[in-house]
Amino acid sequence: MAIMMRMDWPDATAEQYDELRQVVNWEQDKADGGLFHVAAFDESGAHITDVWESAEQFQRFVDERLMPGVQQVGIAGQPEVTVLPAHAVFAPGYE
Repeated sequence: MAIMMRMDWPDATAEQYDELRQVVNWEQDKADGGLFHVAAFDESGAHITDVWESAEQFQRFVDERLMPGVQQVGIAGQPEVTVLPAHAVFAPGYE
């Protein structure tokens, strides 16, 4: 079942995110099960929303790729993560 993941990370900056993108290389080496990703930043930190084919695929990406990259980049603190079953996925700009 598809899931929506929402991550809020107060200690993450846009510069760290850009470095993490390079380290983890998720745009060229796409994660199995990843369907959609968007990131935004404001004075309260990083706000990220993903859609994944399953919670297990998301967790595998976190464990095997994302968190090792976070440690390498040195992002402090812990994110607040919410995972919910996706009710609908609609991306008309990508069809």
